[in-house]
Amino acid sequence: MEPLRHISVVRFGTYEIALHSGELRKAGVRVRVQQQPLKLLEILLERPGDVVTRDELRTRIWPNESFGDFDQAVNAAVAKLRGALGDSADNPRYIETLPKRGYRFIAEVAVNEAPLHGLEVPDRVLARKKDRDRAFADRALVSKRPWLPASKAVAFALGSVFVILIFWIFHQRSHTSGNTLLSTPIRSLAVLPLENLSGDASQDYFADGMTDQLITDLAQISALRVISRTSVMPYKRTGRSLPQIARELNVDAVVEGTVLRSGEQIRITAQLIEASADKHLWAASYEGDLREMLTLQKRVASAIAGQIRIELTPQEQAVLKNAKVVNPEAYEAYLKGRYFWNKRTADGLNKAVDYFKGAIEKDPNYAQAYTGLADSYALFGNSDFAVLTPQEAYPKAKAAATKALELDNSLGEAHTSLALCLGLFEWNWEAADKEFQEAIALNPGYATAHQWYALQLSVMGRHQEAIAEMSKAESLDPLSLIIGADMADVLFAARRYEESMQQSRKVIDMDPNFAIAHLELGQALAQKTMYNEAIEELQKANELSGGNTTCISTLACAYAVSGRRTEALRLMSGLKSRSNHRYDAHIALMQASLDEKDQAMASLEKAYTAGFDALALRSPAFDPLRSDPRFQDLLRRIGLPTH
Repeated sequence: MEPLRHISVVRFGTYEIALHSGELRKAGVRVRVQQQPLKLLEILLERPGDVVTRDELRTRIWPNESFGDFDQAVNAAVAKLRGALGDSADNPRYIETLPKRGYRFIAEVAVNEAPLHGLEVPDRVLARKKDRDRAFADRALVSKRPWLPASKAVAFALGSVFVILIFWIFHQRSHTSGNTLLSTPIRSLAVLPLENLSGDASQDYFADGMTDQLITDLAQISALRVISRTSVMPYKRTGRSLPQIARELNVDAVVEGTVLRSGEQIRITAQLIEASADKHLWAASYEGDLREMLTLQKRVASAIAGQIRIELTPQEQAVLKNAKVVNPEAYEAYLKGRYFWNKRTADGLNKAVDYFKGAIEKDPNYAQAYTGLADSYALFGNSDFAVLTPQEAYPKAKAAATKALELDNSLGEAHTSLALCLGLFEWNWEAADKEFQEAIALNPGYATAHQWYALQLSVMGRHQEAIAEMSKAESLDPLSLIIGADMADVLFAARRYEESMQQSRKVIDMDPNFAIAHLELGQALAQKTMYNEAIEELQKANELSGGNTTCISTLACAYAVSGRRTEALRLMSGLKSRSNHRYDAHIALMQASLDEKDQAMASLEKAYTAGFDALALRSPAFDPLRSDPRFQDLLRRIGLPTH
């Protein structure tokens, strides 16, 4: 036998595995791999070119565990490893499957010689590749589904689509203690971005859409805090470990999974992991055609709720059971619409509207498509995007939201969109309040509902409630920049300037290029009479935003109160030249800061006639006008408190 030596690093292709630390890297960048797939790789690398049997894998990786389906557990570990390596079951570069026998590592291998790990290999490590023709002859097609090409069937059957049961039972239950699978109760959860296994990056929208829907379904469980889409998407293809992700998102468990689409057929796999201990609690695979997608997603959500032993209300049980059959073409258009809507750009919103309209053409009774259309038009009227004027955008948003609710009154998102239109545009605050409360009751995990409701409460002067609602939104979407900035905004409106500044700085730490966070910090600094710092922040906000109207008017106010009247007048003149009564409320804000009270009231009257976002009235710049009978009369007409 050839002499053996200890090794620390094994290299193959663009990958290397550091055995002493258990890290897998690709071109120097760490690749996140769970413990069992990583151990499987180490075992295969001990004897490259040789067959490692499934029984040997079971003995070495799971020596003390019992399984409901061991074959499925091995398939899952192999699939996860292949996913990390970018390998394929039907055309492998690294791991070859030999049906009913085991697995073989077929790539060339090189090693370093430091004695840092107990893994031993021959001095002359095999660096050969097996003849591919013979390798394919050795393999047999495991599945021959009539609805798939042979290569796709193999991919399905060999588990490249599985992220499934690794552990069903982690320890035998004590006959005296009655231990359960869970170390601690699970009351918070993050659904990590489902992996697209199609091999086609253009299908990412589909996997992202599946992720969104699973989050939406689980978020309707009132006893469970589910992290929103914005905060989980940064973890797509990240190298962070599950315990680290759980700590960063402050959750008890995570859901991982994959999606594979072949024509009209879909397979979703999901696994539930107790994050702190990296324990696999449950996994399953669901397949069907596109028409059944909503049903499949709700089955996954129901199974997860059952595994974490959340008690569902009768309403929640009904929501997770009831799923309508959807037109496949309409559903696909809807997913594409949401994909572009989530980009939060003017171009993305335009594309989203086109796709939502396309979904409605395919299925006029598809309520979610109308909800997407309502959300798009609601953002169209926002000054951050300025695609349409509020007078053009909000009636369209209201009509789409109303239609969605006519078709399905249980959609929390539609109630939220309708509430926004009723409140900030129509100033029907009481009706909007009812819609927000209905939205939150139907979907308590919908962060946007809490966020937008908080803004309404803030403009109504109900500051403590506003801060509480925004805190709920932030706990559901902790990495959302806009929710973080809006928290600073409601603190500012409550005249809690120190806390607002602290919150703004926290958001800036997350993204130094986020303009709105600099805006919030600047306006709070101005109220603390820290004018130089305030102007610096507001200039940065203006630059980063590309001349956003709110940034311009707030900078002008800071110039005005700091004594730099010339600069303030210059900015106001520029805004007036491009205004068609669209920016009258912003102009009024600047005039009030310049102590031009009559001019400010005249501009507010023009804004009232044209219809404007009443959030602007919370600004401290209007404080000198609050005792003016004209200002109080304006507040009464809008339906806001006068004290």
